[in-house]
Amino acid sequence: MTTNNSQDGQHEHGIRREDLRGTWGMERLAELGEKKAKERAEQAKLYGLEAASSIVDRALTLFRREPWSLGGGSTFMQAPFLQDLRQLGGQDIVVVGVPLDTGTTYRSGTRFGPEAVRRVSSLGYGYNPERGVDLRESLNMVDVGDIQVIPANIEKSFDQIALAIGYITERNVFPIVLGGDHSIGYPDIRGTAPYIDGNIGIIHFDRHSDLSEKSYDERMHGSPFFHATNIANAPATNLVQIGIGGWVGSKPGMKVARDRKATVITIEDIEHYGLARIMEYALEIAWKGAKTVWLSFDIDSIDPAFAPGTGTPEPGGLLPREVLKMVRMAAREGLQGMELVEVSPPYDVSDITSLLGGRVIMDVLASLVEAGKLGRPAKQQEPPE
Repeated sequence: MTTNNSQDGQHEHGIRREDLRGTWGMERLAELGEKKAKERAEQAKLYGLEAASSIVDRALTLFRREPWSLGGGSTFMQAPFLQDLRQLGGQDIVVVGVPLDTGTTYRSGTRFGPEAVRRVSSLGYGYNPERGVDLRESLNMVDVGDIQVIPANIEKSFDQIALAIGYITERNVFPIVLGGDHSIGYPDIRGTAPYIDGNIGIIHFDRHSDLSEKSYDERMHGSPFFHATNIANAPATNLVQIGIGGWVGSKPGMKVARDRKATVITIEDIEHYGLARIMEYALEIAWKGAKTVWLSFDIDSIDPAFAPGTGTPEPGGLLPREVLKMVRMAAREGLQGMELVEVSPPYDVSDITSLLGGRVIMDVLASLVEAGKLGRPAKQQEPPE
């Protein structure tokens, strides 16, 4: 038993609660007021829209509008920031971040992906002489910041993401989704599907199949396409997975692919048939009976020598030149939207993974402009073969 030998109210330290700076701070708090904070919160709810119905704290919004953000103030390619989401509509492109890494099973850090990709995307001017395209001249692009995810609750985050992507899709603006881990692939399709009058094809670049039902009892980043292809108009028969292989394979995922008749293309397939034939086949499968196609690009499909900043690296992946050519071919028939996922800046070196992720997006956009699927393509002669 421990006893206090000091008499009540008499202590050798001579400290009184009322003399503490912390006590003064608590009392001072009442004098500071909350008028401006309340005004900012009301504006955020107006501009950022109402959160999903599963969110209990109704002060949270669908899109983050508060001054502090993981975005750090950068926008993709220095596009204008659209503060008021009610004004979304009529633009060609909307960039939206999903700073989520709740679904990672190995190395987290993808919550910082949107910020890193945006920041390093300012390296360049939107013009590429090989493509003959100036994205800033050809496209009306805005960045709306990040979706408000719930870091400790992946299902509530899915609700937020699906509602936000649905809002964008309903307004007929092409979404560029900056992840975030690959678990967001499911709510991206879930949010899109109700607005598509027909089937959605999915072209999925990855070293991992991401077709397991669950990991650690949750729908994690190894699960998005198990659940996405449960959606009635996103059948697995229109799912093409490119780059699968390596030593982090999933037996359950491959079984699901077999049972649901998804198409799995390995690195060896690409080497055997060549880029052009593989992409021609991938487009045939994704578009067969479909109204539109979604592009899901996992940065770990690229060999970690070139993209080290990712959570689950797997050697033997694609080369950057190969990837850029393949995504341009994937986009030539048009796309519904795209996601770039699994960029994890804590493991990056000199921002090369973030830079490469941004370049994947830019090449997709250039191909869409060249093909006349988005924006205002410039009149030009056919490029040489």
